[in-house]
Amino acid sequence: MQFNLDTTTGLSIRSYSPGQLRLGEQEFTSPVILTSTQLIITDWAAPVIDELQLDDLRPALNEQPELILLGTGEQHRFPPARMIAEILRQGIGFECMNTRAACRTFNVLVSEGRQVAAALIV
Repeated sequence: MQFNLDTTTGLSIRSYSPGQLRLGEQEFTSPVILTSTQLIITDWAAPVIDELQLDDLRPALNEQPELILLGTGEQHRFPPARMIAEILRQGIGFECMNTRAACRTFNVLVSEGRQVAAALIV
């Protein structure tokens, strides 16, 4: 999937295909965590989604975003409800979707000037 050029400030995901994510001129083949303004982790040791814990998303949480997007790879899968509830209790929104949808959503939110973080399984 190819994305259109975006002239807004902040990071934008240029393209995504299973196993590869392009952010600007950089390509990533492992999971990443990023915010609307910075790339936080380029080799995120993402656990199996069913076993995801709050500490796995700590780098994103530390940035105090309005919303965290979780891209779960090619398939949409849900993390433990307990973890989602803990994030929501902190006043941070949380959405999970397949990574292709998370990339599109991330770009839209960044273009709106929103403070968003994304944890993306490539």
